[in-house]
Parts: sequence; C-alpha cells; structure tokens
Amino acid sequence: MSPELAGVLQLLALVAALALAYRPLGDHMARVYSSDRHLRVEKWIYKGIGANPSAEMRWPAYLRGVLAFSAVGVLFLYLLQRLQGSLPGSLGFASIDPDQAFNTAASFVSNTNWQSYYGEQAMGHVVQTGGLAVQNFVSAAVGMAVAVALVRGFARSRTGELGNFWSDLVRGLVRILLPLAVIGAIVLVATGAIQNFAGIHEVGQFTGGSQQWNGGAVASQEVIKELGTNGGGYFNANSAHPFENPNAFSNLFEIFLILLIPFSITRTFGVMVGSVRQGYAILGTMVTIWVAFIALMWWTEFAHRSPAYEIAGAAMEGKETRFGVGASAIFAVSTTLTSTGAVDSFHSSYTGLGGGITMLGMMLGEIAPGGVGSGLYGMLIMAVIAVFLAGLMVGRTPEYLGKKIGTREIKLAACYLLVTPTLVLVFTSASMALPTPPDSMLNPGAHGFSEVLYAFTSGANNNGSAFAGLTADTQWYNTTIGLAMLLGRFIPMVFVLALAGSLAEQKPVPVTAGTLRTEKPLFTGLLTGTILIITGLTYFPALALGPLAEGLA
Repeated sequence: MSPELAGVLQLLALVAALALAYRPLGDHMARVYSSDRHLRVEKWIYKGIGANPSAEMRWPAYLRGVLAFSAVGVLFLYLLQRLQGSLPGSLGFASIDPDQAFNTAASFVSNTNWQSYYGEQAMGHVVQTGGLAVQNFVSAAVGMAVAVALVRGFARSRTGELGNFWSDLVRGLVRILLPLAVIGAIVLVATGAIQNFAGIHEVGQFTGGSQQWNGGAVASQEVIKELGTNGGGYFNANSAHPFENPNAFSNLFEIFLILLIPFSITRTFGVMVGSVRQGYAILGTMVTIWVAFIALMWWTEFAHRSPAYEIAGAAMEGKETRFGVGASAIFAVSTTLTSTGAVDSFHSSYTGLGGGITMLGMMLGEIAPGGVGSGLYGMLIMAVIAVFLAGLMVGRTPEYLGKKIGTREIKLAACYLLVTPTLVLVFTSASMALPTPPDSMLNPGAHGFSEVLYAFTSGANNNGSAFAGLTADTQWYNTTIGLAMLLGRFIPMVFVLALAGSLAEQKPVPVTAGTLRTEKPLFTGLLTGTILIITGLTYFPALALGPLAEGLA
C-alpha cells in the first residue's frame, strides 16, 4: 500500500468515527448544560467550594468566577513546582526555578501546555499527576463553560443572565470530561501506553553509558491531554514517544480524541439555540478548513523535490516511521488547528511550507475546530464579523440568530480579534530586536525567525507546540511566553462574556425576507472567506519573512 493511500484511508476512518460520535455526544453535552438537576457528587463539590449552583450570573459575575478560579490554579501549580524537592514522589528531582515554574503554571492553567522543560527529567509523579493532569481537566472545563455562556447569550433574550460558572465548570468535569477520559485511558492502556508509578530505572548498557527511563501515570494524562486539547506530554518527545503513543492505532485514536469535543460541540450549539442547522453551518466551516489544510500538508510533505525526498518517498525527517507521513500530517494539522499542541512528529523538521501551514493553522485563531469551548466561541466571534460584513454589502443592520449586531457587539468582536495578533507580533518583534533573545535560535535566517514567530504564535493562541530549535528555557522566553499565554487566554474571554451579556439583554428580531440565512452553505463560504482574509491581512508580512521565504528559497 502506498503512503498516500494509507493516509487517505486513515483520514476516512477518522471522519467516520467522528461522524458516529457527533450527534450522541453533541446532544449529551446540550442536555448537561441545560439540565436543572444536580448529581449527588456535584452537590458535594458545590458544598465544598461554597457555591450556589442555581444562582444565575450576569457576565461580570461569570467572568469573576473564571478569573478567580484560574488565578487560584496558577498560584497552586506554581507553589507545587517550587516545593517539588520537598514532596514525596518527586523521583529525586529538584524544585523548579521561579521563571520556569511561572511559565509552566501559566501554560497549563491557560490550556496551552507549552513546555520549556524535559518532562521525564524535571517533574515527579506528584507534580505530573496532582498538578499538571488536574489542570488538563479543569482548564478544558473552563473553556467549555465560557463557550456555553456565549451560546446562552444567543439563545436567551431580555435578560443579562448567562447561567452559573461553578455549575457549568463542575458539570463539564463530572459528566463529560471524566467519563470520556476513563474510557479513553483504558483504550490507550490496551494499545500499550504505560500506567504506573514506577521510579527511575536503567535500560540496557550502551556505548558511553546506560539509558534511564521513569514510569508514570501516562495513559490517564495522555487521554485528557488530547481530549481537553491541552497537549503537554509526560515525556519530552510527546506523542512521538512509544510510552505515550505506541502504534498506528493509538495514533489515530489520539487524533480522534483531539477532534471529538471541538467538532461535536457545534451540535450542542445548534440544539441550545433551537436550530441544529446553525450548528451544521459552523461545523461545515470547520471541516472545510481542516480538510483543506490536511490536503495542503500532504502536498508539501509528499512532494519529491530533492534526491533525499525521492529515496525516502516523502519528507521523512522528524517523522516516526511507525506513523508515516500521511498520519503525521493529519496529526500536525489537527493539533495546530485545535489548541492542543501535542506532536507525533517535529514541526521544525517539516518542509518550509509545511511548517508554515502548522503556523497558519494557529494564526487562524484556533477555530477550525479549535480548542474545547474556545474553538466554538472563536468561530462564533468570526460569524459575528462575517454577518457584519454581509450587512455592510447589502446596506442593512446585521443580524445573527435573531440578535442585532450593533456598535457595541462589533466593537467587542473586533477587540477579541486584535488581542492575539498584537501579542504575537509585539513579542516576536521585541525578541528579534533585543540583543540576547536571538541567541536562543538554533538556526539562522528565515528558519530562525520562524522558530521565534512560532513560539509566540503558539503561546498567545494557547496551542503549546513548538519549533524545536528554539531554546525557550531562558528568563526572557519563560516570562514573555508565560505572559502571552495568560493574556491570550483570558483577555479574549472578557470580550466573549461581555458580548454574551449584551446579546442576552436584547429582544429577538423576527426573521424577514431580507435576513441573511446563516444556516445555508452560502454563509459557510462567507465565513470561511472572512477567516482566511482577516488572518492573511494580519499575518502575511510576518509569514513572508519566515516560512514563505524558506519554502520559496
């Protein structure tokens, strides 16, 4: 079987599995976030944290809950790392330095999972399982809660109430993420992923010394790393490591986990606003971009442009032979179009244009399909922009889902769009202009610039993957990327929740003959074009200096 055919067959199998899960999971999530019933274990949690799950919140109160919970998470994870050397189960590892502890705490709480350290050489069992894995769950649940709050903003009228953050957070954890993670972890263990609390042990004798490996609760962390679109690996090699991702089936299953909730939540959106066809329109946009990016990545990586590529059959540098180019390309596109950042191959070793595709996927704003929750609310912000542009073209007040898109709404949407490009371009410019940060680049020229641009694009968009050539464990990069991750995660949430509150206060606008039909394929095309044009206008000059210059050289 040719590598190209193998890739196509894996893609078809993946699409079929996602299609089978789409409706039942999407409907289940809609029931979870619409139910008035609280499970007994949920009541215990509410009592423990002193929350009233039945109290409705307006957007400022909802936002305060998001920020307060996340701030506590950053502080807890920071202190856990700083105290690691004194904790049991540390495997003898020292406490983490302050700048790296801040970077890691910001990374995992913001659902980014950028790692400037070697997991198996820095973090013991307590930090890995009690700190990082816990944040993988709760940061994903926070994103889902914010997305549901925005959906309620469209669905409700004449009220500023968006639900209860604590209820949405706990339900997302207990009823969605935990059950799926348990099932997924069992599957991964069955495929060969490890799950233990073994210590460090030597493996064989080699020229120049022996090799050391440590065990860990890898399968349970691997599953939520993918399911929650987190991405941080137990081992430095991430999902290219056989302890995390043993074979071709586990690789395809992990891609399935990455895409499962981001695609299915569009069904949740359609059910909650009372029109599943609206969900299909959003899904259609996401799928169109995702499939197009996979096709482009296959084209760049399978092309035989040199004798080395001709002999290997494709651009095999940085890719696992047990996965091949086809599956590696699907993984790379899926992990960068979501906010996952996990890798089963190394993006810095892709062709110049292939690396540019992974970067462009993040620059779209992590919306196709994006992270759990964040992908949906990012796409809905783009839908608001697309409706506004359509209104300008026909000369009428834009409407979306029965709500008028007025001055306040479009300002909030525009501010949302400006946050991450500002962070990416300002921090990248500063890193290239100052005397010491460029020393961290492994490569000179266009590829070196791409390493820095990729790092801040990944951080500000809460992806977490990296061009491996950049030495990011410095005070400059730990601090600036940490700030980019926090600001890129929580400032957009401010605008999302403010927009949700504004929409919820409106009265519904009746559909007329002049109303733009946002459930039709025409709107899907308009939305796709809007996304690509806005991204191109924003990032093309930076891309021209990096991956485009390298790819066309």
